[in-house]
Amino acid sequence: MLASTANAAATLRALHVLSKIQTGSCGNLRCISSRVNSGGKSVFKDAKSAEFLAAVADKESLPWLGGLPEIVVTGRANVGKSSLLNSVIGRRDLLFTSKKAGRTQTLNFFRVGSHPGRLVVVDSPGYGARGRPEWGALFNHYLENRKQLCRVFILISAAHGMGATDEAMLSSLNAQIQSFDGIRWTLQAIITRADALKANGRAQINQIEQDIFRIAPTCLPPIITSCPSGGIAFGIDEVRKSISHACGIVP
Repeated sequence: MLASTANAAATLRALHVLSKIQTGSCGNLRCISSRVNSGGKSVFKDAKSAEFLAAVADKESLPWLGGLPEIVVTGRANVGKSSLLNSVIGRRDLLFTSKKAGRTQTLNFFRVGSHPGRLVVVDSPGYGARGRPEWGALFNHYLENRKQLCRVFILISAAHGMGATDEAMLSSLNAQIQSFDGIRWTLQAIITRADALKANGRAQINQIEQDIFRIAPTCLPPIITSCPSGGIAFGIDEVRKSISHACGIVP
């Protein structure tokens, strides 16, 4: 009975937080909106102006970037973070991509928009079997202390589904959101590599979506994406719009 009561209370807290996210009840105006319209692409239209700013390996080196709003992307190693961010930013090779898991070993900061910039995209080291404890400690410090952070995007592979490390990360992020006094940053999942799915792909996507809400009810609805090297990408504009609105940028 006590466990059921605790679970019910946690669910109510999550629904309360999610309602504040969706209705815009947030002290930080840069992260209040989850609404989507056609304004996202304009922030990213000048792809050539995007640039790498810093690679950070320890918390003492976190840079001051003029207070620009930031989003960070996390996910299991080799889930396709770099490929997705290259597509979102509009540059084929701004972020290094590799078939070898674990190549990203620092928090990498990229400015979007012509100088002085409109927002900052942060790529984080992958978690899972290839992850390292020091990478997790740096990521947690960033989440807990970065006042410019507006949204955390967690990437889930459509082909592999929800793994144990994905569940652990989602649960941790959800718990952090519920512990906030007000809303500091929001959480959204991105399902990657949907092009790899076969005939039963819709059922696999549905299962991932159900798992996300079960584990992290404060998570905003996932965006389904694909950015194959030799094919047609989809879901990229939706990601751009979500980033723009999380950062409070409207056309």
